[in-house]
Amino acid sequence: MQAKNSKIDKVWRIIDLINWGEKYLKEKSIENSKIEIELFLQHLLKCKRIDLYLQFETIVKPESLAILRKWITRRINNEPIQYILGSSEFYGRPFIVNKNVLIPRPETEILIDISIEELKNVNSPLILDVGTGSGCIAITIALEIPSSKIIALDIDERAISVAKNNVEKHGVKNIEFVVTDIFHEKINKNVDMLISNPPYIAKEEVPGLMKEVKDYEPLVALTDNNDGLMFYRRFAEIIPSILKKNGMAIMEVGVEDHPDRVEEIFREYGFNDIRTELDLNKDKRALVIKNK
Repeated sequence: MQAKNSKIDKVWRIIDLINWGEKYLKEKSIENSKIEIELFLQHLLKCKRIDLYLQFETIVKPESLAILRKWITRRINNEPIQYILGSSEFYGRPFIVNKNVLIPRPETEILIDISIEELKNVNSPLILDVGTGSGCIAITIALEIPSSKIIALDIDERAISVAKNNVEKHGVKNIEFVVTDIFHEKINKNVDMLISNPPYIAKEEVPGLMKEVKDYEPLVALTDNNDGLMFYRRFAEIIPSILKKNGMAIMEVGVEDHPDRVEEIFREYGFNDIRTELDLNKDKRALVIKNK
């Protein structure tokens, strides 16, 4: 793309921008460079991917080029494309995201699948979502199980604000948001299910994270600032008092030996009905615990 102060007026068609963007982003070590330039153009031109190719000869206006230039600059500085565009997809739906919330990951969708299966015979289930962030888990369950009532907790008011915007975006009515610190405040609820994608990265592992993650995503949503197990210990403490009999807890877990360490915590607290679920990559991703 031409330099900002270039005196040469170049006409840029959609296909020119796709070809240039794919090559330029790849040179800057951005993976999936073609997908990303297509996403930028879809948002910029408010169209679907197929439209980019059906209308590939369309000339892009200078004001749109100026916006695209800013976006590309942010991207090559490792800012996640989801924050640049202000949107991320989860379970087939778009969610508003910004630097105050974690970017939803496809791997987390397994929690939704498990929830739907486990609650299919429960009438009007009451669900507690701990660390709701963007609200993607709570809102998705609210939409997939319309009879449910969800109480969504987060320690950060800014995250709750984003979640409320997503509730409005999706027209959801069956969610209550509460700002709370589960380590210092008692939860006086009796629920059918606790679900959570808690901060589980150990403090010592943070420096080794990708720049996109450690430099832009909120650390409070990534790490417990300890060994990556603090939230699971807390869940093990409170589950007997907040889960109904035969209620369940569904929690995302990390990689390598993290799932086994989390399971060990719950067994030490006397839980025996525990199973691990794999994500689409065949990695251990979720721990499901029944409250007997």
